[in-house]
Amino acid sequence: MENKEKNTESINATKPAYIMVHMKVKSLEDLNQRYASFVFPILHKYEGQMIAGSATPIVKEGDWDGNWAAVLRFPSMEAAEGWYNSEEYQLYRNLRINELQSEAGRVVIIPGM
Repeated sequence: MENKEKNTESINATKPAYIMVHMKVKSLEDLNQRYASFVFPILHKYEGQMIAGSATPIVKEGDWDGNWAAVLRFPSMEAAEGWYNSEEYQLYRNLRINELQSEAGRVVIIPGM
């Protein structure tokens, strides 16, 4: 049983992970200047990259009145969680939530296949 658990863990560690971000910010310029320019180096430290981002995503189902959506890719769930929970990101996470967003956003971490 232990070997099966270890095999599952090592397989999951090699699968990518994605973070989907949906938010409504007060100013896209502020988001870029006060948040993104500082967050990208931290993102890269955890081997993450923004693979998609748009102020005008096309919503096909449901309601969404945000003005920024992005998809981040990491090499593993561990890397994605590590970045999101990292000490160096917390300052910018709090800035985004408390000052830059005009309402609650959504950040979802999804394991890749």
